[in-house]
Amino acid sequence: MMVDPQSTPAICFVGLSNLPVLAREYGQHGVGGAELQQTLLAKSLAARGFTVSMVVADYGQPDGAVWAGIKTYKAYRPEAGIPLVRFVHPRWTQLWAAMRRADADIYYTSCAGALVGQVAMFTRLHGAKLIFRIASNSDCDPNALLIRYRRDKSLYRYGLHRANLVLAQTPQQQQALLDNFGRSSRVVPSLTDTAGRRPGFAARDIDVLWVGNLRTLKRPELLLEAARKLPHLKFHIIGGPLPGAADFFEAVRAQALQLANVHFHGPVPYHDVGAFYERARVFVGTSAIEGFPNTYLQAWSRGTPVVAFLDPEQLIVRHGMGRAIATVAELCAAVTLLSNDPGEWESASRRSREYMDNRFNEARMVAPYIEALSYLYERGAPVRASE
Repeated sequence: MMVDPQSTPAICFVGLSNLPVLAREYGQHGVGGAELQQTLLAKSLAARGFTVSMVVADYGQPDGAVWAGIKTYKAYRPEAGIPLVRFVHPRWTQLWAAMRRADADIYYTSCAGALVGQVAMFTRLHGAKLIFRIASNSDCDPNALLIRYRRDKSLYRYGLHRANLVLAQTPQQQQALLDNFGRSSRVVPSLTDTAGRRPGFAARDIDVLWVGNLRTLKRPELLLEAARKLPHLKFHIIGGPLPGAADFFEAVRAQALQLANVHFHGPVPYHDVGAFYERARVFVGTSAIEGFPNTYLQAWSRGTPVVAFLDPEQLIVRHGMGRAIATVAELCAAVTLLSNDPGEWESASRRSREYMDNRFNEARMVAPYIEALSYLYERGAPVRASE
């Protein structure tokens, strides 16, 4: 399905850490779920004929470089500038300079933080529109915001209330945002890359897989506790440190290295992670606070059941795509069953595959986003995809 670029808005995704997802050659830099969601949407829109650009960090790439039909404009080097002063220059000034070069009708950003306010100010000054997408349940609760400085919290509130459209991942986020911030939103589905193999039970050589940025709210220590209790199972951990969380990363790494049945990979480029989901019999999620985890979708799309403490909209329970748990004891029981019983595993794997095939075909996933762009576009006719 293609669109006429002359009758659709130009959209710019402002995601400073998006390039490692977009371009394999920069994949060694860490990414999170918001970066993946932005990049999947940007690539899908570009493939449909939209004019799509992206503002990203300066990793040494040429300004204006194009990947998958997406033109990128670099803002600033992550390490550039002098502490305290660098918030304004080069970070804010070069962010806006890159946004000016993009010259888009609509700017799209994600994650609670100062960036939302900075983008909102730019769009108001330049007559453009802003779409903000919730990335985590914590974005909807002023008491749980993952924002360090009061300044940044104020900028987030400013941007949240001035965004032309806010997108939520789940009805629960939508309600929390309304209750806590008085801000309305639309619920749209998360996107996922449905490519990949779906090996059978016997072809998989990883019993338990864990993937995520190593930070306290992800609670990887619960997985390590399970690994200690289940020395006969093989556990694999993939994840890198976030800025300010290096000590936590090293602590988890040190504990993992003491366990003979745990393989600690550290950070793995997004483009290479899919192979691990294909090798795993079970994917485990230990986080208690998240939006809709991209990792669940990546696992299910490859027929890998999910055992997790967080079950958004009770999808795991309702569709039988693994096990929802509340304790480490339940975690141990669930992974033992699914990693050792081919019948139980095949049943959960089949349901996972069917769910993804029925609910997450690309056209169905992208349609609500095209409707959102149409809602904001001011040139008369709505944005319509045509065969």
